Amino acid sequence: MTDVLAGYRVVELASWTFVPSAGAVLADWGADDIKIEHPETGDPQRGLISSGLVPGDKGVNHFIEQPNRGKRSIGLDTSTPEGLQVLMKLVETADVFLTNLLPESRRRMGVDVEHVRARNPKIIYARGHGYGPKGDAADRGGYDLASYWARGGIGDAYAPHDGGYPPFQRAAFGDLYGGLAIAAGITAALLKRERTGEPSVVDVSLLNAAIWQLGMDIVGAGVLGADLPKFPLTQMPNPAVNLYRTRDGRYLAFVLLQGDRFWADFCTRLGRPDLITDERYVDSAARFVNREQCITELREIFAAQDLAHWEKAFEGFDGVWDVVRTAREVHDDPQVIANGYLPRTVDANDNEFALAASPVQFDETPLRLTRAPGHGEHTDDLLGELGYPPDDIIDLKVKNVVL
Repeated sequence: MTDVLAGYRVVELASWTFVPSAGAVLADWGADDIKIEHPETGDPQRGLISSGLVPGDKGVNHFIEQPNRGKRSIGLDTSTPEGLQVLMKLVETADVFLTNLLPESRRRMGVDVEHVRARNPKIIYARGHGYGPKGDAADRGGYDLASYWARGGIGDAYAPHDGGYPPFQRAAFGDLYGGLAIAAGITAALLKRERTGEPSVVDVSLLNAAIWQLGMDIVGAGVLGADLPKFPLTQMPNPAVNLYRTRDGRYLAFVLLQGDRFWADFCTRLGRPDLITDERYVDSAARFVNREQCITELREIFAAQDLAHWEKAFEGFDGVWDVVRTAREVHDDPQVIANGYLPRTVDANDNEFALAASPVQFDETPLRLTRAPGHGEHTDDLLGELGYPPDDIIDLKVKNVVL
């Protein structure tokens, strides 16, 4: 962790990944994030591995560890009067209240903005939504596959140009990005409060996150009055901005936006200097006209050699290119290792594993992360900090108010 938000406290009444990942980022930056979990069920993601829905190894639940590292957990039944009172005592000590509860649930439980502000007028109130705080869909729940990938247009953007099914979103793809946006909004609201004394309500929706992510396509579609065209890889306007498959089934990504600048060196490294002066490909305009033929020829060249050959051939090349890597290969990437982008931690059972660092470093210092808390691991400590004597804590446990 870093210390840029040291001294700030976040009370997080949220589950799954989207909003909890915002709390993880704030914890990465030094905030004290207190995760509220029901005494019996906890965060539903705690049960994904035991239910067989996601793979696990040695009891490491990456669906809990990634969005909950560095937090403290209290098992608390906020539906009871005693539990709500404990929650509000925590709220009184906090700078931020973070939740993904739907509007009706917030009102029914007595944790909406007016309820929380009645106990702490200066608190930042942050809400994660599927579709936003207004409109007909404001009361609807949302997961990123529906709210972000589907309704936000991203799935269609990656659908085949021939009308085939869109690709299925990877796990928590929009959640983690949306959580980073919430964390950024909260940090800006804290800065505003420091300068003006006024707290803010911070809202981030998965739908809006998708619109921002796909902004070039969506803004362009509005300007043109139609969706932007999708080019199959065989018809890319610039053949030097494309993916090429090697003999051993790997892929190279080239992004030579200034094609004429790099074309001669590109062709030389391909072992085909004859293409430099070929009238069909001699400049960007010619390559555009003859793009399908050019791409076909480049595909044949790349397919004739293995990845190792092309990595050596393009070593030191000034144009932008890289290898399409798998998630497992990222762990061994020397650039990832050098920058500390996958810091390692150890869980309560001494299992060591890597976590994905949130993508902001301060003072060129990689994050040092700690594991996610066990279900209700810090209940006694937090109740003690609030001034509850041991007998009262035991009484709350007997009543199943806390874990």
